[in-house]
Amino acid sequence: MPIPTRAAVVESGGAPFTLADVVLDDPGPHEAVVRMVAAGLCHTDLSVASGGLPFPLPGVLGHEGAGVVEAVGSAVTAVAPGDHVALSFTSCGDCRNCRGGHPAYCATWLPLNLIGGHRADGTSTIGRAGEPLGGHFFGQSSFAERALVDERSLVKVDADVPLESLAPLGCGVQTGVGAVWNVLKPDTGDSVVVLGAGAVGLSAVMAAALTPATTIVAVDRVGERLALARELGATHIIDAAEHDLGEALAEITGGRGADGVVETTGNVGVLRQGTDALAARGTLVVVGAPPFGTEVALDVNGLLGGKRIVGLTLGDAETQTFVPALVRLVKEGRLPLHRLISTYPFADIDQAVRDMRAGKAIKPVLVF
Repeated sequence: MPIPTRAAVVESGGAPFTLADVVLDDPGPHEAVVRMVAAGLCHTDLSVASGGLPFPLPGVLGHEGAGVVEAVGSAVTAVAPGDHVALSFTSCGDCRNCRGGHPAYCATWLPLNLIGGHRADGTSTIGRAGEPLGGHFFGQSSFAERALVDERSLVKVDADVPLESLAPLGCGVQTGVGAVWNVLKPDTGDSVVVLGAGAVGLSAVMAAALTPATTIVAVDRVGERLALARELGATHIIDAAEHDLGEALAEITGGRGADGVVETTGNVGVLRQGTDALAARGTLVVVGAPPFGTEVALDVNGLLGGKRIVGLTLGDAETQTFVPALVRLVKEGRLPLHRLISTYPFADIDQAVRDMRAGKAIKPVLVF
């Protein structure tokens, strides 16, 4: 039996989110129905809603869900009804990268998560008045009171931790943390520079504070976010509106440059500055995503000192091990995500979008 629910639908590129009655398909063998408790709002949702990515609209977005399993498909073994779950990206499970523990680089990642709008077999997960809607966003489309979720998007979590505090783990937090833990892997005494103090950047700052790095620099243009970064573990802050980034980093690092840089802004000018500021054998992780086709100019000879530039999707995380570890850190107060979160009733999703665009909210979380 199809499952009626209510969802936030984007009718066309640039249109607002509007609540509408929709119908979920029956769960397939490897799917579950999840009653949503919370869902984080991410810049990727806003990019798709604005028409900046080729996702089929009208459609239902949302990819940082958290909720309670209501029903499971015939072949689901990872979760059972009543389990608390965080939702993340999906993947095929069979390609070389999936089998190697790198599902964020699944051979079918783009169509399965970001631009397809339907299951791998082409069928729709969600419809309205007999017409299919774009859905299956990151295997979940969690801007709805109930979501039909891929088994590979589901991560069972500790039921003692409030789901509102776990929703951002599925994308933004695991991206920022993974940039530091899975790519930079700071050595004792290293310097880590985080460009941009939004949700991803501040997650990277918190992650760096849990490593042997001794110099952690947050860079932004918003004073309140820089103050928060310092409270979350940054040893130094740079207001890019007032200081030259290269000169400030040279002073902080004694002229050596940064061992690791996490670029979260999506601004290619900032990416270039970060690359130039690397120490010999330093690594810059590219996290921020500008529009498709964007290019950046680099000083080739400047790279010959062993500098590395690494692109990153979703923290290169294997979600079934990574997310529960983050949940434990949240539970024990060592990853204070609540400092980033502002909650909004699901019906106020457009207000949450406005606050996020205006910089008033670092990580809006919709509660159902």
